[in-house]
Amino acid sequence: MARRKITYFPGNYYHIFNRGVNREPIFKNPDNYIFLLQRIGQYALSFQVSIIAYCLMPNHYHLLLRQDGDQLIANFIQAVFNSYSKAFNKAFRRTGRLFESPYRVIQINDSTYLIHLCRYIHRNPLEAKLVHNLIDWPYSNYPEWIGKRSGKLVDREFVSEFFPNISDYYRFVIEYTPPAEIEKELEKLSLE
Repeated sequence: MARRKITYFPGNYYHIFNRGVNREPIFKNPDNYIFLLQRIGQYALSFQVSIIAYCLMPNHYHLLLRQDGDQLIANFIQAVFNSYSKAFNKAFRRTGRLFESPYRVIQINDSTYLIHLCRYIHRNPLEAKLVHNLIDWPYSNYPEWIGKRSGKLVDREFVSEFFPNISDYYRFVIEYTPPAEIEKELEKLSLE
């Protein structure tokens, strides 16, 4: 595996994303999504990782994470997705890679970009026309951000720091258009 040119430090934010080999689905049924979310929750505790934003799509995923301890986020991702890939391959009697390449990672150092990235991640199902209302996509923590679900895969302190009023985030996601320079950076993240 190629070495990454990124250093992981406690307190830093990382956008992790990847898609299925040949753009094939990495989730074939609701149980697959649930299994992965359970693994993320389980390993986040033991690896001291905070989940900021996530969205699982049929053939790709986006995770925005903060490393809170000394264990590297790279080890967290390896544990989560090795477990998931093995379970997926076993369930569907397949062999070989599930993902097209090693996951991609971007360290996020700018708080403005960080918030726009949350919006980008949460809007994925809407942009892909999988739903007409983001609240209808169950495989994202957007409902936690706007107070419509009480899931555990969200850092509520982070959300309230940037959006003390949850209706502000709702409007930010639904109505707001990011500045052109941020939009240009976000376009580089497209997996489609």
